[in-house]
Amino acid sequence: KQSNAPKRKLQSPHGNPPLKRKRKASVNTFKRCATEVDSREKGNSSQKSLPKKQLTHNRNESQKSKPFIKTSSLFKNNPDIPEIHRKAVQQVQENIFTTESFSELELHPHLVITVCSNIRILLCVGFVFPNLFCLLHSVQKQTIPVLLQGKDALVRSQTGSGKTLAYGIPLVQSLQGMESKIQRSDGPYALILVPTRELALQSFETMQKLLKPFAWIVPGVLMGGEKRKSEKARLRKGINILISTPGRLVDHIKSTECIHFRRTQWLIIDEADRILDLGFEKDVAVILNALNAERDTRQNVLLSATLTEGVTRLADISLNDPISISIADETQNRLKPASQTDRQASSSSNCMDQENFAVPEKLKQYVVMVPSKLRLVMLAAFILEKCKFEKHHKMIIFFSSCEQVEFYYELLLKVLSGGLELEQPEHFSGSSAHLEFLRLHGNMDQEERTEVFQEFLKSKTGILLCTDVAARGLDLPQVTWIVQYNAPASPAEYIHRIGRTARIGCHGNSLLVLAPSEAEYVSLLASHKINVSEIKMEKVLSSLMKDDRFKVHRPGRKKSCGRDPQEVRERATVLQTKFENYVHSSEGTVRWAKKALQSFLCAYTTYPRNLKHIFHIKSLHLGHVAKSFGLRDAPQNLTALPTAGSKKKTKPRLKRSDLLKKTHRKHRLAEILRSEYSSGMDTGVSKVKRKKKQRKPG
Repeated sequence: KQSNAPKRKLQSPHGNPPLKRKRKASVNTFKRCATEVDSREKGNSSQKSLPKKQLTHNRNESQKSKPFIKTSSLFKNNPDIPEIHRKAVQQVQENIFTTESFSELELHPHLVITVCSNIRILLCVGFVFPNLFCLLHSVQKQTIPVLLQGKDALVRSQTGSGKTLAYGIPLVQSLQGMESKIQRSDGPYALILVPTRELALQSFETMQKLLKPFAWIVPGVLMGGEKRKSEKARLRKGINILISTPGRLVDHIKSTECIHFRRTQWLIIDEADRILDLGFEKDVAVILNALNAERDTRQNVLLSATLTEGVTRLADISLNDPISISIADETQNRLKPASQTDRQASSSSNCMDQENFAVPEKLKQYVVMVPSKLRLVMLAAFILEKCKFEKHHKMIIFFSSCEQVEFYYELLLKVLSGGLELEQPEHFSGSSAHLEFLRLHGNMDQEERTEVFQEFLKSKTGILLCTDVAARGLDLPQVTWIVQYNAPASPAEYIHRIGRTARIGCHGNSLLVLAPSEAEYVSLLASHKINVSEIKMEKVLSSLMKDDRFKVHRPGRKKSCGRDPQEVRERATVLQTKFENYVHSSEGTVRWAKKALQSFLCAYTTYPRNLKHIFHIKSLHLGHVAKSFGLRDAPQNLTALPTAGSKKKTKPRLKRSDLLKKTHRKHRLAEILRSEYSSGMDTGVSKVKRKKKQRKPG
């Protein structure tokens, strides 16, 4: 019986199931009530027992923890970062300096003294290499004698190797030695074409310094953004060495009567590949026609760091039996006609794919693989590490669009540089260094562009956010880091960007930021003899441990020693939250972030066809990319947002009623045309329909 008793207990609920449910529900409700009462009592007792200071402290902590709810996790659902498998390649190196000096060349003694005394200013390296003031660079050693002989030349040398002096010195030497002294009213004897306004200003300043002993030779500059009236007045007075961008010069050729090229003996095209890339090929053709119409013979020079198909095509048009000078290849150190090099280039299939680029010897190149969600935090951590904690760094960050430059300039300035009110502990505020941000892009006014360029040129530290407008020819001294936030469209463009640092034998560093889907770009660079080393993203983010503004304040937490991965992630989330809070602080900043995102996506679709397998728009996760612009969610209406570059007016969408009216008008017009051109052989059905329509109004 005792054994059957528990069986009855188990079976009894079977016979009366509602009782069991009621009993269970009553127990649950009792427990809930008990917990609610306990919690109320605990809350009341805690409120009564705790002092006011403790209560306010608890409220502050709860408020601090609120922003984390708004920010989605940065470290979840990210793609795996692939391992970079590449062969170690031996980079092409150029010997920048030689053992010969300017005094060994057949130059005017005043010109030699000017070059040797002003070489610090001209090259900005006197403080580094005091014993190399009067030594020739390799490109100068090979180019100057050829140009002094009056021959045309196609010069190819790495960025920052001294190409401006390579053509500037023989130009000044030939003009000052003319039998009849040059008069200002004679007009231009030399024409120098450059792709950008900043390079035009820099070349003009260099020519001014070279012409100090020869004051009767007058240099001048023409460029977009300046007043045409003042330029026309200068042209009337006379300019002997004319430096100009192609577009503005074509404008004056068409509209200014006083400009002429009757005495032009020199045509120098600097950064020839960039001039063609910017779409100035037609303008260059107009300039060549204007020169040929007034004078048949002249000396022509083309200079570039990379040799493209467009440059060889331009060389065929403008150069006459030229000498090819290439410093990178030891086999081409001997002077030989450019026609032979052109044949060699044309014989190899895909000459651009096979081209190897010379890289400065003291330049260290790095790459970091970052998921799209973490790009903004990684960039901010890198800026803080190099420009705030290490200090004495001068950095250039390249973006793919003007809208991105404007957006990230405002965002980084407000959040990192103290423009936004951040919580700084007292013990940390004394060691914080002010970050100076500047921006430079093609949509800025010329006065502002010039002001920014001069300010960054003279400053010892600072961060310049820019587009490729600053990627060519600019000699910006003491730049220690080049960051390519958006990957360049070609290895040649990569070379020009990193050429802003490690100039004339100085030390420099570059960082390329890639997404995991873009890892194959490293192999592409390796195929062009460009060797990059990988930096781990975690190492970059660990610099946030030095900044207590992003510390998570939790009671009873022990101080972290070293690089705790969990705390690094928490601090990165705090920083991302600050970016998102600023972006979502007003509708205007959200709209501006969406415009910047749209411009990035538009630029991403413009990568050349041979790179589409690396940079394809379908490989991007729009929600993750939006996080790198401080947006919490992927925007829905990107196509409706206008960008600064898009000036085309889009037709407004018609309403449904308007569309119906439009279609009705089309059908009515078709009926009228049928009735006008009908042959009278219509079927009876159509006649019946017409009669019915006529009867309705009656």
